[in-house]
Amino acid sequence: MTEPADTDDNFDDPSQSGPVLYREIGSSWWPVVWGPLFALIGGGVEATTGPVHVLDWVLVGLALGGLAALWAQARRRFWSVTLTPLTLRQGRETLSVQRIAEVDEVNQPVGARVLGGGWTVPKKLGELPVKLTDDSIVVAWARDPEALRAALRPLIQP
Repeated sequence: MTEPADTDDNFDDPSQSGPVLYREIGSSWWPVVWGPLFALIGGGVEATTGPVHVLDWVLVGLALGGLAALWAQARRRFWSVTLTPLTLRQGRETLSVQRIAEVDEVNQPVGARVLGGGWTVPKKLGELPVKLTDDSIVVAWARDPEALRAALRPLIQP
């Protein structure tokens, strides 16, 4: 999900400086509500058939909500993309924008390193080959790789 650049959430990144030019969060917090909502519906259905096991449904709601919170936090940490005038942060990795030499017409070689610390680009995300100033090629990723490319273009030194 792409967010507007004027949000205040900096994902606990103290090195982030300057305005956010492009951002994708890995997940919203909505999935945390699903578990308690399921438990509430389950308790309601149980109320139509007999006595309600309130403690059991509360524990189910808390367990499912807690697991969903862990899942959402992990996706926000490992699948987020943030671009500022100084840095491109993908998941756990931060790359200085000064190191980026080219984002247009870059041929991606087999086995190019993926930014963010993973072995592959996360599922359902598009790839953006990036040439660095040391002539190596890395793979950036985003839900909308063309929007990320457009945001990077003005920052690249000719």
